[in-house]
Amino acid sequence: MNLAILQARMSSSRLPGKVMASVLGEPMIGRQVERLRRAKRIDKLVVATSTDPSDDALAAYCENLDLWVFRGPLDDVLERFRTTLRAYPEARAVVRLTADCPLADPELIDRVIDHHHAAGADYTSNTLGTRTYPHGLDTEVIRPSALVAAAEQARDPYEREHVTPYVYRRPELFRLAGVARHESLAMLRWTVDLPEDLAFVRDVYAQLYPFDPAFDSDAIAALPVNTSGAKP
Repeated sequence: MNLAILQARMSSSRLPGKVMASVLGEPMIGRQVERLRRAKRIDKLVVATSTDPSDDALAAYCENLDLWVFRGPLDDVLERFRTTLRAYPEARAVVRLTADCPLADPELIDRVIDHHHAAGADYTSNTLGTRTYPHGLDTEVIRPSALVAAAEQARDPYEREHVTPYVYRRPELFRLAGVARHESLAMLRWTVDLPEDLAFVRDVYAQLYPFDPAFDSDAIAALPVNTSGAKP
C-alpha cells in the first residue's frame, strides 16, 4: 500500500491560515485534496496536523472530506508522521505531501511512486540534486523503515520539522533515487508561502478550473508569462 500523508497546519509564520484560504469558493487544502485524489498510485490519503487548538477547524474540515486525520506535535512533524504510519503497518511506501501546494500534479506523483518501487529505493523525490520542477510540485516517497529510523535517530530540529532530511542527507546509509524532467521549470513558483503566491493560485484556478477541473501542469505553464508563476 502506498500511504500518502498530507501535512498541514494553520500557524504558518509567513501566511497564517493559508491552508484554509478560499480558492474559487473552497478552502485551499480542499482544492489540493481534489487533485491528489486523481493520483492512481496513492492507495490511502490521510492528513497529519497538530494537536494545537489552532488546527481544530482544519481537522474538522478534513474529516468532512472523508479523510482520516491524525494529530501530533506542532513542531515535531517527523513524530507526527511516525504516529500516522503506525496505524498502517501494511504500508510499503509513505508519500510526503505538504498542504501549501494546491497545484499538485497527480501524474507526477504517480511517476515518483513508480520510480521509487522500480529503483528499490529508501527515498525518492523530484527535488533530489538539481531541481527541474516548479516549486510547489514537490513529491517525496520514503520506505517506512527509513522513516522510522529517522524518527528514532534524528536530533537536529530541522530534520524533525522537515521529516525527510535525516534520510537524504545520508546517502551512505540510504538508497536514494530521483526523478527529473528534461526541460527545467525550476524558475517557476507554484507553492503558497506569501500573499502574492495565493493570488497567483487563485488566478490559475479562475482561468482554468471552470473549463477543466482536472487541468494539468502543462496548462498552468502555458498561461501568459506574467501569470505562470513568479521566480522563487
